[in-house]
Amino acid sequence: MRTQVAVIGAGPAGLLLSYLLHESGVDCVVLEARDREYVRHRVRAGVCEQPTVELLTELGLGKRLAAEGMRHEGLSLRFDRADHRIALTELTGKAITVYGQQEIVKDLIDAHETRGLPLHFEVSDVSVSDVDTERPVVRYRDASGSSQVLECAAVAGCDGFHGVCRPSIPDGVLSVFEREYPFAWLGVLAQTPPSHHELIYTYHERGFALHSMRTPEITRLYLQVDPAEELVAWSDDRIWSELTARLEVDDHFTLHEGPILDKGITPMRSFVVEPMRHGRLFLAGDAAHIVPPTGAKGMNLAVADVQVLSRALVALLGGDSSLAESYSDTCLRRVWRAEHFSWFMTTMLHTDPHSDAFARRLQLSQLRYVASSRAAATSLAENYVGLPFA
Repeated sequence: MRTQVAVIGAGPAGLLLSYLLHESGVDCVVLEARDREYVRHRVRAGVCEQPTVELLTELGLGKRLAAEGMRHEGLSLRFDRADHRIALTELTGKAITVYGQQEIVKDLIDAHETRGLPLHFEVSDVSVSDVDTERPVVRYRDASGSSQVLECAAVAGCDGFHGVCRPSIPDGVLSVFEREYPFAWLGVLAQTPPSHHELIYTYHERGFALHSMRTPEITRLYLQVDPAEELVAWSDDRIWSELTARLEVDDHFTLHEGPILDKGITPMRSFVVEPMRHGRLFLAGDAAHIVPPTGAKGMNLAVADVQVLSRALVALLGGDSSLAESYSDTCLRRVWRAEHFSWFMTTMLHTDPHSDAFARRLQLSQLRYVASSRAAATSLAENYVGLPFA
């Protein structure tokens, strides 16, 4: 089998890259380890930056996003038992849209299948070789268990943090930068209307809490917990009780409770590898970098990566390697800005079990400054709604 680009991973990065390449006349094949229904329904991020919305709309993939996505022109920082609104649109002229990552994935899968673009689920034993040559090779077993060999001109590693592409790069090539945080998020999906019309980021002495949503009928909520916590220790009643305590304000606020449809605990880390390319193997999205979710940057960074990568690959296949050579540096400038913003939001809003009273007073001072200074609020808003793609 031969193609121009082998795309490993059918998350938003891999699917969007494939679609962008096909739009530019480049043949590619997408390989995904999970089955189709799992990929379509796995719950992930839900905040789309304005540049992400604009790109999907430009590609003709924004019809359902426009109809079902919830545009937000502000968000709340909740501390000192009060809401402090950051007016995103007033400060930047831009907004964010709440539209689940799994919905974007559904739209991209449907677009691939409508056009008959190669998309293979349930592949296994994937390996990547010869990336130092102009003809890399991807070997795998298809859904029937048959061995396949795919020759290509480039490989896009869009297979996430635990994928096979990054480990395929020889030892000594990559520099790793990472930070583990002493807390995790307990996330729940509840069948109940949101309790507030915008997102609420809460700093509380008991720990961080986030009120978000997925649809007008489905609420997404998060609690800061210890990374060693077991999910079995968190009954539905305990979750609602803790959310109520952390989200409480002096002004009237009622947290809408309802059946919990899904819950899980996610550790928090920052992670970057440099460079994001080795030979004809290019890393994108979570394969190259992870951000703590507080800044709502993960999926949006993946989208930014593949927009840059699609242009680089089109040029490379046309005989111009300059964009491929600068791909890593171009992406990393945005990645490190997002890493800093995500770290800033995380450290400002979470209760560090190792910090003292002095550090917590500093956090409150920072929160009060952001909420009272137009300049500080504008900086937060600019980063949150999304800086322009490269």
